[in-house]
Amino acid sequence: MVVNGNVRRAAAFAAVGVLSLLGPGLTGRVPASAVALGATLPFVLIAGLALYAREDGTLFALLARPGDYDEGKLYGLAGFSLGAAGLALLSTEFGLPATAFVVSVLVLVAGNLSQTVIRRGGVEPFLGIAVFAVGGAAGGIGGGVAVASLTGIQANTPELVFLGAAAAVFAALLRSMLFERDDALIMIAAALFLWGLVGLEVAVEPVRIAVGLTVTVLLGYVAYVLKTASTEGMLTGVLLGLLAIVLGGYGWFAMLITFFGLGGLASKFRYSTKADRGIAQENAGARGSGNVLANSTVALVAVLGFAAGDSLGLPADLFLFAFAGSVATAMADTFSSEIGGLFDTPRLLTSLQRVEPGTDGAITWQGELAGLVAAGIIAGIAAVFFDLGPAATATIVTAGTLGMTIDSVLGATLEGESLDNQSVNLLATLGGAVSGGLLAVAVGAVTLF
Repeated sequence: MVVNGNVRRAAAFAAVGVLSLLGPGLTGRVPASAVALGATLPFVLIAGLALYAREDGTLFALLARPGDYDEGKLYGLAGFSLGAAGLALLSTEFGLPATAFVVSVLVLVAGNLSQTVIRRGGVEPFLGIAVFAVGGAAGGIGGGVAVASLTGIQANTPELVFLGAAAAVFAALLRSMLFERDDALIMIAAALFLWGLVGLEVAVEPVRIAVGLTVTVLLGYVAYVLKTASTEGMLTGVLLGLLAIVLGGYGWFAMLITFFGLGGLASKFRYSTKADRGIAQENAGARGSGNVLANSTVALVAVLGFAAGDSLGLPADLFLFAFAGSVATAMADTFSSEIGGLFDTPRLLTSLQRVEPGTDGAITWQGELAGLVAAGIIAGIAAVFFDLGPAATATIVTAGTLGMTIDSVLGATLEGESLDNQSVNLLATLGGAVSGGLLAVAVGAVTLF
């Protein structure tokens, strides 16, 4: 079988990436100063070789990316190698966990190789990025196991699966938005992302990670098929869902996935009618990564705060109510706008003046009712999973309603001038999170001291 140039290049980059195992392999066997040199120097030498390779030579033909021919230099390989050298130095001298370093490198090179192989058949972009994520996860998990073996530490398989999968989805998200020449940026970002996850020291339960991966991947695929999310939006949702179930638990995951699922369907509900009225979600209702992040960033911060535990000096339940309040806000706002926009005679919240459908900050009583029901759905899920009483459940409904109202006020006053829609969504979910936490303290569901 003839292997084309793209596959050969990706395989060569993967071989270079395997050099990331030198650091763990030398640890404990040579002096610390020699470990740093042995881990970093090979990448520096490869970068130098790449910059001085002859344009008409075999090495250049093997490793050049399309853009390298324009410059006459192997800038792609040089950038990748220098990025890996920087991470090797961080790992050996500045505390970056060796697992984070190796997993981030091998996720990238294994993902790129897998994607390049599958693309030989001319597959659609979605399948290509899905293969990148799967291949990257396999490479990352294998790299984590290799680090444990080389350093003599017993491998924590569930944790390595979580780190490899999370890094692969994170890298796939960046890969879908960036160019091929941005490999070094993707690798460094993934390493820093993993550094943060490792620092949380979360005990990963095998069943929970299995359920999280299965359900998030399945729902991500369904969202893409139904076109309720773009490829980037789907990957963002999968990543956030995985973090929610592993760092939080099933209840956190259920609230977030309910928002993604029902929120996406609400965007599709009577889409043609909303399109005719000029109020439909762009991209045929498929939510992109920016929209997903705007509605979920505050929830992600809350679940990370919960995972950080006592180190923050705040009760864990406070983050639970902040999370529920932010998700209830996102759900309520989505339902109020997607359902309320179908009805005539909306009024501006700040003045009650009648305005055209789709006007920022405009509301209808039908939309407000739909938002209240949506917040109640999130509150009901929280009540079931966390055995909340009536007062605690009511705080989540109230927080979601307040957050929805904040969104309308900001839409009527600042959106289009000082803020865009995604900024408004972010601030509204922040308001819902703060409201959820404060109300939980007020009703005695959370005790600060």
